[in-house]
Amino acid sequence: MIVEDAEGLAAALPRAGALMGLDFGTKTIGVAVSDGLRRVSTPLSTVKRTKFTKDAEALLAVIDGRGIVGIVLGLPRNMDGTEGPRCQSTRAFARNLAGLTEVPIAFWDERLSTVAAERALLEADTSRKRRAEVIDHVAAGVILQGMLDRLGHMEAER
Repeated sequence: MIVEDAEGLAAALPRAGALMGLDFGTKTIGVAVSDGLRRVSTPLSTVKRTKFTKDAEALLAVIDGRGIVGIVLGLPRNMDGTEGPRCQSTRAFARNLAGLTEVPIAFWDERLSTVAAERALLEADTSRKRRAEVIDHVAAGVILQGMLDRLGHMEAER
């Protein structure tokens, strides 16, 4: 099941359970996970993209191994809010992944998530080499934390 926003995801989720955040790129997929109470996002790993089947196997292993109940997929909109070719490929990836799992998939506007991740790594005085190794899953953590914060605010409003 694919939903467009936080409201749709909230309606599709059980009361508790971890979420997985994905930063879908042309060469890699950054992966982050949350705690079961959906408060904190933790960068987990980076999957080097090969073929969809292999990429999906790696992600499904995380879903099964960590009891993931929802997926947050960064949607790389243009700065003016429009959707370009990268959004189309991200949506196609979501459709293909949705065919392999019952876990709901939601999109999160990821504009500037990599910039925020880069800034955090620079503030932590991370070496250039190390930043290159971790930037994708740190960006996935930024994407997932954005959704977690939104879901938390929605819960507080009820």
